[in-house]
Amino acid sequence: MSTWQVWLSGLGTVSVMMVAVWAISVARKDASVVDRVWGMAFVVAAWTYAVTAGAWTPRTWLILALVTIWGLRLSTYITWRNWGEGEDKRYQKMREKRPETFVVRSLVTIFLLQGVLAWIISLPLLAAAAYDAPDALVLLDYLGAAVWAVGLYFEAVGDWQLSRFLADPSNKGKVNDQGLWRYTRHPNYFGDTVVWWGFFLIALATGAWWTFLGSLAMTFFIVRVSGVALTDKNMGKGKSKREGYDEYVRRTNQFIPGPRKD
Repeated sequence: MSTWQVWLSGLGTVSVMMVAVWAISVARKDASVVDRVWGMAFVVAAWTYAVTAGAWTPRTWLILALVTIWGLRLSTYITWRNWGEGEDKRYQKMREKRPETFVVRSLVTIFLLQGVLAWIISLPLLAAAAYDAPDALVLLDYLGAAVWAVGLYFEAVGDWQLSRFLADPSNKGKVNDQGLWRYTRHPNYFGDTVVWWGFFLIALATGAWWTFLGSLAMTFFIVRVSGVALTDKNMGKGKSKREGYDEYVRRTNQFIPGPRKD
């Protein structure tokens, strides 16, 4: 089976998954469930590539283990964080704008769109899971796993530190500038991008240099579209603006961790 056929198989399973989640969202009247399964879309894609290609090299098992850990953690965290919060304001606005067509539009513009994005981004997973050469793990595989571990640390610890900060009533209206948040305003998003460059290094071990497009796409969406840019926009205006936010922005790196400015 060709690489294209294996890749298309991933599009098929991820699309089926997204349609099923869309049906759940219609029943619950809450499109936010798509955010909870975002990480799992990559897990489904990776396992589809592995099963379809049938390579089952040590690299296959390595990438499956790493992406499953990452995807399960992300989906579990987002589910826990948003439990009982109702539908996200982004989807509420879309629903209120044209309520009579929202159900159908949400299938295309929210669920299937995110499925296609996940499929494109999953290119490093395709090569790492489906290619059978080199058969044994090489230096790039170990380097990729190390980079992945650094990224997961920033992502998971950043989320944990933020959740603890927000859970303390005395911090209401304040900015979290402790722990990893002291060195970057978005340690969780930084960690997410590092994870994906770790996946790329593992894919590069097979010679699939072109898979950098997947990691680059993830970085672009996190930094310019849905992650850093959107959070900064919401945090810097109106009622969402927290005490000391302007000073925090002035002193703290936006994305890449570094020493605080005087």
